[in-house]
Amino acid sequence: MQITLDLPDELVPALILEGQDPARVALEAWGLEAFRERRLSEYQLRTLLGLESRWDLHALFKERKVEMYTLEDWEDDWATMQEFRKTHPVGSRA
Repeated sequence: MQITLDLPDELVPALILEGQDPARVALEAWGLEAFRERRLSEYQLRTLLGLESRWDLHALFKERKVEMYTLEDWEDDWATMQEFRKTHPVGSRA
């Protein structure tokens, strides 16, 4: 699919830095937002952006300050730990 965007000329300098490819800027922004919203997996985002390895993707995450471990992830982990503690009390042998 090909998409064309019309941007007001006065906003272009704020959205696209000199030397950047406008299509790439838009694709990365769109893809990263879909990943943040959990609509794309890491693999899907990597495919969309044409990145060869997950390390390349993780470097992009670091550059763009994309958190991979969310509050929701922490809450799920906490609930799992609490459930585990109920079934495996301290001092018991598992």
